[in-house]
Amino acid sequence: MSSAVELWQRYQDWLYYHAELGLYVDISRIRFTSDFVTQIQPKFVKAFADMKALELGAIANPDEQRMVGHYWLRSPEIAPTEELRKDITETLDRIEDFTKKIHAGIIHPPAASRFTDILSIGIGGSALGPQFVAQCLAKADVPLKISFIDNADPDGIDLVLDLLGDRLSTTLVLVISKSGGTPEAANGMKEAEFAFEKAGLDFAKQAIAITGVGSALEKYAIANGWIAQFPMYDWIGGRTSELSAVGLLPAALQGIDIREMLRGASLMDVATRNEDIRQNPAALLAMSWYFAGNGKGEKDMVVLPYKDRLLLFSRYLQQLVMESLGKEKDLDGNIVHQGIAVYGNKGSTDQHAYVQQLRDGVPNFFATFIEVLQDSARHHPDVEDGVVSGDYLFGFLQGTRSALYENARDSITVTIPVVSELTVGALIALYERAVSFYASLVNINAYHQPGVEAGKKAGAKVLALQKKLIDALKSSNVSLSLEEIAIKADALDEIESLYHIARHLHANCKILFEGDLSEPATLKMMLLL
Repeated sequence: MSSAVELWQRYQDWLYYHAELGLYVDISRIRFTSDFVTQIQPKFVKAFADMKALELGAIANPDEQRMVGHYWLRSPEIAPTEELRKDITETLDRIEDFTKKIHAGIIHPPAASRFTDILSIGIGGSALGPQFVAQCLAKADVPLKISFIDNADPDGIDLVLDLLGDRLSTTLVLVISKSGGTPEAANGMKEAEFAFEKAGLDFAKQAIAITGVGSALEKYAIANGWIAQFPMYDWIGGRTSELSAVGLLPAALQGIDIREMLRGASLMDVATRNEDIRQNPAALLAMSWYFAGNGKGEKDMVVLPYKDRLLLFSRYLQQLVMESLGKEKDLDGNIVHQGIAVYGNKGSTDQHAYVQQLRDGVPNFFATFIEVLQDSARHHPDVEDGVVSGDYLFGFLQGTRSALYENARDSITVTIPVVSELTVGALIALYERAVSFYASLVNINAYHQPGVEAGKKAGAKVLALQKKLIDALKSSNVSLSLEEIAIKADALDEIESLYHIARHLHANCKILFEGDLSEPATLKMMLLL
């Protein structure tokens, strides 16, 4: 183990600082050697070239023949065409103009002078980014409070709508879906429409679509007279969409300074174009991830933000990192099974949860501490002589970092001065670029998601099988066994799936089981629909 003097020198050698953002990146507790840095340099030559091509408009998602341009959102001047530059700028202006009209009551619900709430309906990247930013920058006096429907769970939807209660009449609904065909978002919209109808409200007069130009959702919104539509670009993936209309519109409506978020991201983009690894914070992260996991994702990334406002950062990074890097094949078609698993909670809650295993258990991870220097903008009382609560939080972070390193557990520490629009925008941009660099280092495509598409297809197959089961029961005057249903449905090879479908329908009072529930093969069933 290195001496304290050696560690202090290593800290100074590998500490990155961005003066305008007040952001630090410390990779000194990742145990790479100077030989490793030399060996990885050629890979970064390619990574920097890949990033240049990406920003110039290269086809980065060959599966869909699409460019990947989330970097243009905060610097429209670098977009490859005048049309794109104009579209980005005009959309931002429209968001701000629309927000002013909402806040001023110029645009208002039919039965009130102001909107009071936002109901955001979306899934994955259309929810995680807005949720993360909403919690980071929440205030007690926001002009509109935000709720989310981000899953196809009916009970969860009920809870959100019940909590809105009478305020549904003053709730602005954002339906966020690139195609309009994503089942979770489409179902959430239908559930909201039903709730509005049940309450005697006109959903269209309180609804906005954030969707692809020419999509089924845009056509539906226009045909039904929704308030407005804002674009989702085909060159923006859901996991990098927070600084598009997907995230900027709900943020602006909550009173968040979206220009400052964009400025933070733009400043970070400039910093992460630097081709000197030591002066590029995203390159430092990517290099550390590569070393920690041996270039194969052999260790998980545990994200430990020591700030309540950053609780959702680990969930946000789960999608960004795992959907981008979790790939079966590399760019040459070789089976590589790449990826980095991400999980985390928050400090110091972690001290009383799973830090015990991190310190003493299986060493299958590296940690990422997210530190915020300012405890609070308000004065807080001493909890001991000369010690406030924030001092305890700081002590827990530094103590855990040291305790992990002493037991051969490596870590990275990212430090920001305060949670603000500027620093949140910078964090988003920092990790977007780090993911892109890492993908290049391991030779994979970070911008497609074939596994997600496979899951969607499998889900559609289950629903088709459910229809066959119901049709088989409808066509019979007597109760049927699973085997009889499978024969009628021509699905004997799917009999277990038929059982799971039947059990779900039984639990929701759509079919009736007869027989011993512990003996699935002996059950008979009949339709109750």
